[in-house]
Amino acid sequence: MANLTRSAKSGNDWKQGDLRAYNIKVVFEDTATFFGGPLPQPTIRPEILTTKNPADDQDDDLYVFLALLQRASRRQWGEESAVIDFVVNLFRELRYTRKTRLSLSRKDLQFHNCGESRQVKTDICILDYPAESILLLVQEDKRHLDEADPESQLIAKAIAAYSNNRYIRSQEFWSPQAALEEQVLFGITMTGTSPTFYKIPVTSTLAEAIEEGEYPAQQTVVQAYLPELPRPHDRFKEKMEPLDNRHIMISCFEAFRQFV
Repeated sequence: MANLTRSAKSGNDWKQGDLRAYNIKVVFEDTATFFGGPLPQPTIRPEILTTKNPADDQDDDLYVFLALLQRASRRQWGEESAVIDFVVNLFRELRYTRKTRLSLSRKDLQFHNCGESRQVKTDICILDYPAESILLLVQEDKRHLDEADPESQLIAKAIAAYSNNRYIRSQEFWSPQAALEEQVLFGITMTGTSPTFYKIPVTSTLAEAIEEGEYPAQQTVVQAYLPELPRPHDRFKEKMEPLDNRHIMISCFEAFRQFV
């Protein structure tokens, strides 16, 4: 693997080969291992779990949530914003956004790769404010737009987020020695309204190896979790529209909130 070709590219263009080129491995885990226990019962308002479609007689907030869910699940070819709009609304419902936690969309970051600096743009990130530290990133699956696979893009952007956080911390304390040596970034990829969850450990050694275009001796293991659904082979077709899928996926989002 050390002999794999490495070249400067934006994190938006990363593919599975780039993960192998930098000794990064993704390992899928079961519910108890990934979340530290069973899924919780959802605390989101019950109407979201029991109402399938938007209707004129619903209150405004429920209508908006269900309409955004429906649009993101049935996205049109070439459309990019529907999933982002839905996740921002979902984060608000689940209180991912609250005091000291802001949801930002389309935030620019610098990604250093093979001696060059390239810009990447997050779809959504959760920011610890006013510390300006990125905690979580969301990457839409845009293969319908002929982009790279979302898993590789997410990991590349997590590495860029770590470098951003490390730089801000060093500036805050006016000392390079105060910079972060390692951080676990949390991530979600979204295929329509179907999520996959990630814990992405990033170290200064990994970030520097990618910046120099070198193969890290130590492997980086990314933990991942795919919701366990009653019809797993239809997850990317059904997404969050069926109520049984929705209950499980919302439970996963609520369990994942503990990390941010």
